[in-house]
Amino acid sequence: MRLYTTDRGIAKQVDEDTLAVLDLPHADLGSLLTIDPYLSTIADAPVRETVPISEATLRAPIPRPSKVFCMSANYHSHLDDEVAGVLKMLNPEGGDDQIKALKSTPTFFGVPSSAVTGPNDSIKLPVIAPDQVDYEVEVAAVIGKGGRDIKPADAWDHIAGFTLSNDVSARDLQQQAMSAPFFELGHAKGLDTFKPLGPCLVTRDVFSQPFDIAIETKINGEIRQAARTTDMVHSVEASIAEISRYFTLNPGDVILTGSPSGVGFFQGKFLKPGDTIEMTAEGIGTLCNKVVG
Repeated sequence: MRLYTTDRGIAKQVDEDTLAVLDLPHADLGSLLTIDPYLSTIADAPVRETVPISEATLRAPIPRPSKVFCMSANYHSHLDDEVAGVLKMLNPEGGDDQIKALKSTPTFFGVPSSAVTGPNDSIKLPVIAPDQVDYEVEVAAVIGKGGRDIKPADAWDHIAGFTLSNDVSARDLQQQAMSAPFFELGHAKGLDTFKPLGPCLVTRDVFSQPFDIAIETKINGEIRQAARTTDMVHSVEASIAEISRYFTLNPGDVILTGSPSGVGFFQGKFLKPGDTIEMTAEGIGTLCNKVVG
């Protein structure tokens, strides 16, 4: 199923152009997941109204997750072709060890849920760091059944579905963090509007294992990123299992699963006011946001 959080409530898509708004006592899918991790009530929920998608205001499927995690350098193309050079430059003696660590164990960081925004919402260049704001297309897994110490073999069953995200970053803040002895990326990647989610949540049953879909980024119509999720260094299941070693995962938690090569930093192409970002994932749809100063 393709499910939406809208200004009219929770809706499911009934055809290419139409949404059925459901008569449910929940304002958004995040609220529903907390009491119905398998979204089983959706199937029999009465329809309050049907509306054209164009007439509904789409919100982030999970507007305020309890936790948002992001996987670091989790595509071979991004790690080998881009990140490896930066790590070696910043740490000539230990860069190779850092690369090996990224390949051997899933690495992640957290950002505040206040960074989440929705489809068609504006990405705001922050006053504190407006000059090197960058994009990264990422498929995001949304947790259904919560848990701790989840085994990789069981992790797929803990996923409610998938949505799309843009892992927006202030690269100058990120470089400052990565130059420190112990860097953390939350400041650079967790600013307001820096984690758009959408356009919908597609339930897990639509996809198969191994997880293999195409993803793409266009900036003002120019293709900047294009890859398949099979290029991930660590699978979605491995990432969920690793995070759950440290933190209890709750229904509605969001995990961004990494981004391929083609980010703006390595092309010297940063986001500027007026840019239109279109990110597409096969089977999920297109997440569109404009950049404002």
